Amino acid sequence: MDGVKQTGARIHIESLTELEQFDRCVELQLAVWNYSEGDLIPRRMFLIASRIGGQVLGAFDGDRIVGFAMGLPAYRNGHPYLHSHMVGVLAEYRNAGIGRQLKLAQREDALARGFELMEWTFDPLEIKNAHLNISKLGAISRRYKRDFYGPSSSPLQGGLPTDRVYAEWWLRSERVTRVLAGEAPVIEATEYVEVPAEIYDWKASTTERDAAREVQSRNADALESAFARGLSVLGYERTAKGDGRFLLGVWNEQHLY
Repeated sequence: MDGVKQTGARIHIESLTELEQFDRCVELQLAVWNYSEGDLIPRRMFLIASRIGGQVLGAFDGDRIVGFAMGLPAYRNGHPYLHSHMVGVLAEYRNAGIGRQLKLAQREDALARGFELMEWTFDPLEIKNAHLNISKLGAISRRYKRDFYGPSSSPLQGGLPTDRVYAEWWLRSERVTRVLAGEAPVIEATEYVEVPAEIYDWKASTTERDAAREVQSRNADALESAFARGLSVLGYERTAKGDGRFLLGVWNEQHLY
């Protein structure tokens, strides 16, 4: 990937190619997720990703890297695609649209290289992230994997299994084109899966963690059942209170690898 560059407000996005920049990505992992050493992606993995057709992008505030995205080339059922493995932004820069900027830069580069699909996984209990992926980017979800990574050292996981849903971002689809143009896609939702706003407090509390675990288990059953019946996550809503809600229905575009 050569020369990816996007600018928005004071933040600009550029490809990362130097070892000291990859060291910064390792530092950002510690700052964002507080991983133990065993869970950290090392510098050499960022280097490899940049050399074998993956993506390593940095969000710069001046000369300082305040966020990054790392993706790897992937292959399934005869089709190449990109797997966006990690996107992280420093806490003081969140809620400023930087995560979305990084994803759009990934999309621009992927399209330039002929990719039709980008995928990543995300925690279905993370309300803000789910809203970004589904509502602001136009990804869909139709696969669920319980305890995807195994035990995590990040306090953000709250000691729960690392359940993940797959985000499928069909880069040229009508749905994505409409969403990125600021238009609301037409959604005929037939089922809903709720995530209470209290989930963050429950995960962080050793005395209330069972409540978070109960929500995770219930929602895993509901999403797996819906996916098995051919439904997909097509929308995501947030209430004034901060609750999240997955909207499930039949996707009318036939994109599948």
